[in-house]
Amino acid sequence: MKYLSEYRDASVAQQLLEDIKSIVTRPWTLMEVCGGQTHSLVKNGILKMLPKEITMVHGPGCPVCVTPIHIIDEAIELSQKPNVILCSFGDMLRVPGTKKSLLEVKAEGADVRMVYSPLEAVKLAKENPDKEVVFFAVGFETTAPANALSVIQAAKQGIRNYSILTSHVLVPPAMEAILSDPETRVNAFLAAGHVCTIMGYNEYDPIASKYHVPIVVTGFEPVDLLQGIYMAVKQLEQGEAKVENQYIRYVQREGNLHAKKTIDEVFAVSDREWRGIGTIPGSGWEVNKTYALYDARNKFNLVESTAEDHTTCIAGEIMKGKKKPFDCPHFGKTCTPEKPLGSPMVSSEGACAAYYHFSQAEALHA
Repeated sequence: MKYLSEYRDASVAQQLLEDIKSIVTRPWTLMEVCGGQTHSLVKNGILKMLPKEITMVHGPGCPVCVTPIHIIDEAIELSQKPNVILCSFGDMLRVPGTKKSLLEVKAEGADVRMVYSPLEAVKLAKENPDKEVVFFAVGFETTAPANALSVIQAAKQGIRNYSILTSHVLVPPAMEAILSDPETRVNAFLAAGHVCTIMGYNEYDPIASKYHVPIVVTGFEPVDLLQGIYMAVKQLEQGEAKVENQYIRYVQREGNLHAKKTIDEVFAVSDREWRGIGTIPGSGWEVNKTYALYDARNKFNLVESTAEDHTTCIAGEIMKGKKKPFDCPHFGKTCTPEKPLGSPMVSSEGACAAYYHFSQAEALHA
């Protein structure tokens, strides 16, 4: 595919590694925000190849991982209501709630369906006017345009038996929450390229300035990541703290204006709880009053529960960059992808799943 081969070129990657080694003079801790970046770093062996001065820690960049347990319980509650079809992306089905997962209630008879697009759920609602179809709308800014568009399309078509259960989270407030923690180890960020493709990166400038941390918008291929690390380390070594864009082939400073307009039409900023982290002010999106008919919480009068995370799961410490997956005593033992204690072991973008699948031997013997 266009662009991919050159960003997987081993010789270019090796040169970037040499460039990084040539400029680094002291220890630095960098956090990649996106779970896709985490998987690429682990899968391609980049963590092992970096000079010892550079430590990569893995941030809260997996939307499945940060969805709090009480929202999973809300989805399960909805799926068990009469005449409800609960639609979701596949990676949410195995995330454990307080007692069960969506996959388990599906096995018990609930009408839970995996879809690849929220527009599939809109079509399903149109085809089943006697059912209430709810789409479990989880994600960062990346998936928000499609979820907002599904609401707009349902409204335009007069489909009133469709709604969404939102668990949208926003990256910049989470970065600020991490940096404001007195125990933070993070010296610089690799910002998520796909989020910035939608939102641009103007909103990162105040963060870089306030906390004096470099932020480099970075892609997902090995060369992307190594170039992003090089750019961040160069800034750190020179005492700079600004926002740079490595992912120039897709990301523009202002982002995708049409996508942002679609988001603004349907969603309003709200406080949001992050699994393992807590509530971060202004870090989420909820359906606004104009489209209240399509807000599942409003339609079904859901009452927020006070369910707490699994007490033995250290997901929060991992997503804050304080610990690595292999620091957890349950990793690869009582917590596996088949029997996960927490969502980072479930999701295809979870840090624990990445370590389990690609660095299991190293992790288990670390």
